[in-house]
Amino acid sequence: MSHRVKNLLHITTALTQMSSRSSATKEDMAQALTNRLMALGRAQDLVRPLPGRVNEAALLGDLFSLLLAPYDEEGATVRIRVSVPKINVGATSSTALALVVHELATNSAKYGSLSVVSGTLDVSCNAHEDEVVIRWTERGGPPIVSPALLEGFGSRLVRRSMSTLGGDIAFDWSDEGVVVTLQTSKARLEN
Repeated sequence: MSHRVKNLLHITTALTQMSSRSSATKEDMAQALTNRLMALGRAQDLVRPLPGRVNEAALLGDLFSLLLAPYDEEGATVRIRVSVPKINVGATSSTALALVVHELATNSAKYGSLSVVSGTLDVSCNAHEDEVVIRWTERGGPPIVSPALLEGFGSRLVRRSMSTLGGDIAFDWSDEGVVVTLQTSKARLEN
């Protein structure tokens, strides 16, 4: 238990320090930090063993759906589609993945397809043997410009989180919208 508490405090301290460097006001920092911590909380709720569910694993699709639900506005059309095979996600990997999903969704809501009513987001996944490739495809958003450098807090956080998953992340800044490819292994996701 002590080890888990120390890990939690380490994550919280790192998020606080990085959020303070990337925020213009204390209100912006408080909101960004709160949102990141809530995303981690939702992910932990999904993977935490509950009475009567001790042996049930969380599923990758459920994690994405849960974390993206706040970004899907109610209306006549479905803006966010999650289509992934049944892949188990463990408590350790869910934390890293929750941070990645939260950062991608936040950027999409600010600058990408989720910033406009007509925009859509498709999350799909291919799994071959031990390799898992997740594609985050945005369409219908405002015109995008490929950033010269990806060195902000969010970019560093996403790269660091994917590194803890033993994986990689790649961005394709096409005219239709950004496509993000996350690659890792099933074995790492199950941890």
